[in-house]
Formats: sequence, structure tokens, C-alpha cells
Amino acid sequence: QVQLVESGGGLVQAGGSLRLSCAASGRTFSSYAMGWFRQAPGKEREFVAGIKWNGRTTYYTDSVKGRFTISRDNAKNTVYLQMNRLKPEDAAVYYCAARTEMVIHTNAGRYDYWGQGTQVTVSS
Repeated sequence: QVQLVESGGGLVQAGGSLRLSCAASGRTFSSYAMGWFRQAPGKEREFVAGIKWNGRTTYYTDSVKGRFTISRDNAKNTVYLQMNRLKPEDAAVYYCAARTEMVIHTNAGRYDYWGQGTQVTVSS
């Protein structure tokens, strides 16, 4: 069993930055691919970014490329999402997810564990 706890959300002005963190329990964290997803009101949960088990491969949805960076520290069982140049359309609840595979997937249904989510609000 893996438990994920997100933190770092909040209110920021457009153009600002936030850094989300996701702390994971469990000794097998380092062998899992991790992903960040988001869900805005009335919309489906969407993939934002993913990172392979060893951190060497990352993948982003087009709308955040060049602005968001996903990283992980396996020694700390933590994955991060650095979000720069935030836009109002980035506002959503952001979820951290883990899948018991080493490679990234963009489909939420392929992830086995989820955090409770952290709210990101971007004012224009």
C-alpha cells in the first residue's frame, strides 16, 4: 500500500509560481512511475506531467511544456511539480498519482494510488 500526500497549493497571481510536493509512503516508491493530474470544476481529470521511476524520463501535456517541471527525489520519497508562469486556466485541484510500473502513462486509469489533491487558484 502506498499513501500519497500533496502540499504546496494555494492562491497565486497569473505569471507567478508554485511548487507542489507529493510525499509517498512505502519502500517501493523508487520503482514506481509518478504522475501529476489536475481537475477543474466541470471538467475531466487530465494528465499534466509524468516521470519515470529513475527520473530520467519526463513527459508533459502540451499546455504546460516549458512552464512546468516534474522531478523526484527517491531518497526522500517525494515528487515535485514546479509550476512557473501560471495562467488562470491552470487553476484546478492537482493530484499526485503512482503506478506500480516503471514507465509513464497519461491515462489516469493506469495509476494505482492517488493523493487527496491540493487546490491551485490563479487570479488574473
